[in-house]
Amino acid sequence: MSHFAPQARATVADVIRSRHSIRRFLPTPVSRKIVSELLELAARAPSGGNVQPWRAHVLAGEARAAFSAAILSEYEQGRQDKRDFDFYPDKWREPWLSRRRKMGLGLYGLLHIDKGDKERMRAQSGRNYLFFDAPVGMILTLDEALGRGMFLDCGVFIGNLLIAARAYGLDTCVQDSFADYPATIRRHLKLGENERVVTGVALGYADPNAPENQLVTEREPVERFAEFYGF
Repeated sequence: MSHFAPQARATVADVIRSRHSIRRFLPTPVSRKIVSELLELAARAPSGGNVQPWRAHVLAGEARAAFSAAILSEYEQGRQDKRDFDFYPDKWREPWLSRRRKMGLGLYGLLHIDKGDKERMRAQSGRNYLFFDAPVGMILTLDEALGRGMFLDCGVFIGNLLIAARAYGLDTCVQDSFADYPATIRRHLKLGENERVVTGVALGYADPNAPENQLVTEREPVERFAEFYGF
């Protein structure tokens, strides 16, 4: 069995700990070569039977701008497609409700958006469809024939992508908001007949001066979510 040296382990840990969701990016471009390298690393993710169920649709430049404009238009007109998959529960309960509220309050607090200011809240939510100004946006999909259990495999792929991006000095934000517009997405991207929208991902360089990028969410301590047996 091979083991990483302590220094290498520390480097991996530092990369993981440095990653958090970014909601405003610089216009600095990211080359196709770098994106391809990140996707190659992400694809090292394990999957059941090595079927590698994920697909990535990657947008940049004018293609990204046109795609974002089309979905933002639907959002601003109050239209929404039927999601391919249920992402959130119909009704939130504890402890997840409090965590979700705390994150939202933290973000709006940094942006000085008062509670109840629905117009500004909605405008901030709409920035999702601009990939928060990131130069690269991705739509990740899963073929419905493979079954929902393979969301686990897609999740590991996405996790690899996010950590690889940090190792390259890049930042990300996973955006389930795109899952609200699968029909619109199909009109603009070359999705297969059975491809279903899982989520979006913004990729680029964080704007260091943006207040919303100062939000670093807390994580529950290990003893609250893990049970140990036989140690």
